[in-house]
Amino acid sequence: MNISLQHKTALVCGSTQGIGLAIAQTLAALGANCVLLARNEEALKAVVQTLDTSQQQQHSYLVADFANPAQVKEVVDACVATTTIHILINNTGGPAAGPITEAKPESFEKAFQQHIVNNQLLTTAVVPGMKKDNYGRIINIISTSVKIPIANLGVSNTIRGAVASWAKTMANELGQFNITVNNILPGSTNTARITGLINYIAENTHTPAEHVEARMKNEIPMKRFAQPEEVANVVAFLASPAASYVNGVSIPVDGGKTGSI
Repeated sequence: MNISLQHKTALVCGSTQGIGLAIAQTLAALGANCVLLARNEEALKAVVQTLDTSQQQQHSYLVADFANPAQVKEVVDACVATTTIHILINNTGGPAAGPITEAKPESFEKAFQQHIVNNQLLTTAVVPGMKKDNYGRIINIISTSVKIPIANLGVSNTIRGAVASWAKTMANELGQFNITVNNILPGSTNTARITGLINYIAENTHTPAEHVEARMKNEIPMKRFAQPEEVANVVAFLASPAASYVNGVSIPVDGGKTGSI
């Protein structure tokens, strides 16, 4: 089984922490050249220095804030003018927690820009190079809320579902060019995101955070949260030549929690 990513270049968004960082580290270890994209230049510089270079990989970074799609477009257009991207990891932080009945319209607009619009800008920028090289992997890091909505994540549930539909449509159109589009649906993972959600629930239910965390873990068949590296490993398979016929799917990486087949 060929999972080597030598001579492939990956653009990894949100790659200075959490799942995005783990993905960049894993793809680099498999031989990929990694282009990191995030808004904090100092953090990007630090991460680039940690990535594997034992197979002569060359790593770089782009600075852009996903709250500013025009900036994202500018930097990615400049990148693809000189570099062919074979693997695109669409990954960015989710909207703030809260019930949908309390969400303001501008929260939906902001989330749509941050997720759908940026995904579209990035994908349309890299697809010409993927077509030319007859190899493309577009992988979206979404959420298990695509399958079953998660309480207290009203805006996120809405936008994540939209991203999944966007991705399926893109998969249908790009498959003929040997470009696959797939979604990873992380469950509860040891990142700042889960810590924030635990704290939100704790504050609003007047429950100790450790009790909230214990309850959340007990709802997972494996009785623990995922490590970011466990999500990254599935991403790495989808990014590899071995996953050449996997297209248009949403794969939960959640320890079995999602209550659907």
